Amino acid sequence: MSQVWTPKDAALLPVICGPNHMNLLYLESELADGDLKAESQGGGIRLQGSRESVATAELALSVFEAVLAKNPEAGLPALEGAVEQARTPNQSYKTLTGLKVPIKAQTNAQAKYLDLLTGTANDLIFGVGPAGTGKTFLAVAAGAAALKNKSAARLIITRPAVEAGENLGFLPGDLEEKVEPYLRPIWDALDETLGADQAGRLREKRVIEVAPLAFMRGRTLKNAFVIMDEAQNATVAQMKMVLTRLGRDSRMVVTGDPGQVDLPRNQPSGLAHALRILRGVEGVGRVTFSANDVRRHALVSRIILAYDQDAEQKRDD
Repeated sequence: MSQVWTPKDAALLPVICGPNHMNLLYLESELADGDLKAESQGGGIRLQGSRESVATAELALSVFEAVLAKNPEAGLPALEGAVEQARTPNQSYKTLTGLKVPIKAQTNAQAKYLDLLTGTANDLIFGVGPAGTGKTFLAVAAGAAALKNKSAARLIITRPAVEAGENLGFLPGDLEEKVEPYLRPIWDALDETLGADQAGRLREKRVIEVAPLAFMRGRTLKNAFVIMDEAQNATVAQMKMVLTRLGRDSRMVVTGDPGQVDLPRNQPSGLAHALRILRGVEGVGRVTFSANDVRRHALVSRIILAYDQDAEQKRDD
């Protein structure tokens, strides 16, 4: 089958094709099982291959163009997401609006995750999987959006300050200053979704609070969007303590990577324990990400897969 796909905005065609037609080469590699060939021709892109691969490519290019129309710098990661969206047309791919830049799911798992984060059926949501899959960033973006649309009065983010080979006692400052490096990734996500100025102002007003687990004890978190990050490094007791902080009109998102536990070997992870005992409990949702959902450098996915295969081989041995 041969067909020419034409963008709605002809000026976007070079961006859609990418430098040295890198994006078209990626499209061909992803749909190689359908013998897809894609080449820029006149004011469009000629697609040749099986009927299914051409149809998938057309939908992916249309989705990609819509993203580029809002953010011309979106690049290859947006095309990767567009291809996955084209492969799962029945899955809704919501966009978080009202933020510094619109945030859209780029994989099927991310789309399911955003559905849970923006829905009302679950007040406790687990997002688990390897680094780079967007589980923390999307949770922070959903929390920021909840502040903007006033469905939550506060955004509270907490994470354990596991030393991972460093001694907090030797770091300068009080406890809050000592744990600031552990919380920096959260502030980076808030700066990206809200803008540094607004994130800073909301922090000063205590509308946004980012704190270590120790600051959660004894509190009841009402009318808040709560995120517990790096939950694999919480003990069973700490996990129970945080989960039972949930107050009226509040929701909680728990994120973590079960494969990156920094606790002592004889200390079980509270995340693994919670996932096991809360499976099937009403009001609890869960999305599990894989290396296929990684949206960092392409090499990161291959690194994660290599470590997973090594761990599986050791278990077999």
